Amino acid sequence: MLIRNASAVLTGTAGAGARSTARDLRIGADGCIAEMGCSLVPEPGERVLDASDCVIYPGWVNTHHHLFQSLLKGVPAGIDATLTPWLKAVPYAYRGGFDEETLRLAARIGLVELLLSGCTTAADHHYIYYPGIGYDPSAALFDEAARLGQRFMLLRGGATQTRDAEAGAPAHLRPEAFDAMLADIERCVGRYHQRGPRARTRVAMAPTTITISLRDGELREAARAARAWGIPLHSHLSETVSYMEHCREKFNRLPVEVAADNEWLGPDVWFAHLVHLSASERRLLANSGTGMAHCPQSNGRLGSGVAPAPALARMGVPMSIGVDGAASNEAADMLSELHCAWLMHRAHAGSASLPRPEGAGEAGADAVTIEQLVHWASAGGARVLGFEGVGTLAVGQAADLAVWRLDDDPRFFGVHDPAIAPIASGARPHLKWLLVDGAIVVEDDRIPGLDMAELHASARAAVKRLAERH
Repeated sequence: MLIRNASAVLTGTAGAGARSTARDLRIGADGCIAEMGCSLVPEPGERVLDASDCVIYPGWVNTHHHLFQSLLKGVPAGIDATLTPWLKAVPYAYRGGFDEETLRLAARIGLVELLLSGCTTAADHHYIYYPGIGYDPSAALFDEAARLGQRFMLLRGGATQTRDAEAGAPAHLRPEAFDAMLADIERCVGRYHQRGPRARTRVAMAPTTITISLRDGELREAARAARAWGIPLHSHLSETVSYMEHCREKFNRLPVEVAADNEWLGPDVWFAHLVHLSASERRLLANSGTGMAHCPQSNGRLGSGVAPAPALARMGVPMSIGVDGAASNEAADMLSELHCAWLMHRAHAGSASLPRPEGAGEAGADAVTIEQLVHWASAGGARVLGFEGVGTLAVGQAADLAVWRLDDDPRFFGVHDPAIAPIASGARPHLKWLLVDGAIVVEDDRIPGLDMAELHASARAAVKRLAERH
C-alpha cells in the first residue's frame, strides 16, 4: 500500500523529529512502514491511497479507560458531583446491571468511539470482577477489540476490600479473594499477554486504587507477582485531595510514598490522574521512571483539578493520555482529550502568572504544544504500556496511523498550518483511513461491517434497561 500527497505528517516522536518532511508512506506486506519520502512511485500491484488535503498522525495509544461506562454517559444523579459522590451515584449504583451482553455492548460502543477518533491501541482498566460473576469479562473485552481490529491491553482491576461507599454491598459489589484475583490474572497473562514487537494483546496488574483496594501486605505481593510474570502495573492515584487525606490518616504517608513503600514505583508502573502531588512526590515519580496516564477531561468534569502534566514531563516522567470512563467524560475520544489538554494547560499556566513589578505578566500560551501532545498520545502511550514497535511513524514501525481529511468542513478552511488542525480546531475531522498493522479498520469515516444505526438502537435499549434496574 502507498499513501501519497499528504499535506503534513506528524510522527509522534519528541523534539526535532516531530514533523516529517515526507509526504508519502509505503507500507509493506508485513504491516510495517517500509519507506517514507516525497513523490514515491507506486510499485506493481500496490494499492494507492490519495491523501491530498489530508494530514497523517500516528494512531493514538489510550492508556486508561473504563469501557463499561460507555453506557453510563450523563447520568443525572452524578452530573454535578465530585469523585466520591459520583462513584456512589454512577459506577457503583449501576454496575449490577452489567451482564456479559451489556458489557460487550458498552465495550463495542467505547472502542468504536475510540477508533473514529484515531485510536489504534486501547488499554481498559476493568474492575467489575466478583465471586460468582458467571462469565469471563476479560475474554469479552479482548474479543470485542479483536473484532474491530484494535490492539488491546487489559488493565485487570478489582479489589479485595471495598470502599466505605460499598459497605454492606450486594453480590456484584463484593470483593474478590486475593488468591483468586492473582490466579485469574495469571490465567489472563498466559492466554493474552504477548511479548516482543507489535504485540496485539497485553495484560497489566491493575488493582482499582492501590491505597484502597488491597489489604496490608497484598500490595507488595501483587507487585512481586506481576514482575515475576513480566507484566506492568497500573492503578488510580492522587486523583483528588481526598487521596492525600486518606493516606495521611491511614498510613501517615502521602500516596506516592505509599506506592514507594510497597514496590509500586518504576518504569514498569504508570498511574492514572496524579492531579495532587507534593514536590517530593513529583521527584519520586521522576527519579523512578514511573509513568502517568493524563486524563484532563475527567479531571475537569469531576472538579478534581488540573494535573501538573507539563511540569512532570519536564522532569522526565513518562507521559501518556487516557480518556478515562465515559461516565465522567461524556465523550471518551482521544482528539477531544488532546484539544482539552492543549487549552487547559495554557489557561492554567496563564492563571498562575502573578502580577510582578517588572511587568512581565503574560505567560502560558506555550505551556504545551501540539507536537508535544501528539507525542504523549502516541509514542508516550506505547512506552508506558510496553508496546514495542508501535507509536511512531518511522521506517520499521507498525503502520498504525490515521489519515485526517481537512477539505470538507469549513472549520478547517483557512488554516495556515494544517498539521495542527485536527487538535487545535476543536472538532473531529473526517477520518479518511485508520490503519492498524497496515490493515484498514476505518475507511471514509466508516467501520467496515458495523451497522451504526443498530449500535445506536442497542445502546438506547440498554440505557433503558439499566435505568429500570437501578
